[in-house]
Amino acid sequence: MVSKEKKETNSRGSIEFQVFSFTTKINKIASHLQLHKTDFLSERGLHKLLTKRERLLCYLSKKNPTRYLELRNVLDIQESRGDSL
Repeated sequence: MVSKEKKETNSRGSIEFQVFSFTTKINKIASHLQLHKTDFLSERGLHKLLTKRERLLCYLSKKNPTRYLELRNVLDIQESRGDSL
């Protein structure tokens, strides 16, 4: 059997994978919004994705601070105003 820690880091449901997936979607929508400044529905979707990603990062920072810091460095995500370890 695969250990829980190894399974968590290799699966699509892992926190790291979800944050990576949200980050790629966020970057895609942000580039779209640079061209289409009045697309308010995409702006709303971007805000929802940012909120979801931030909640996952907050959970990860409490659960495993080293993985949290590594993920922030790898994906080059800036800390939000409310973030603190």
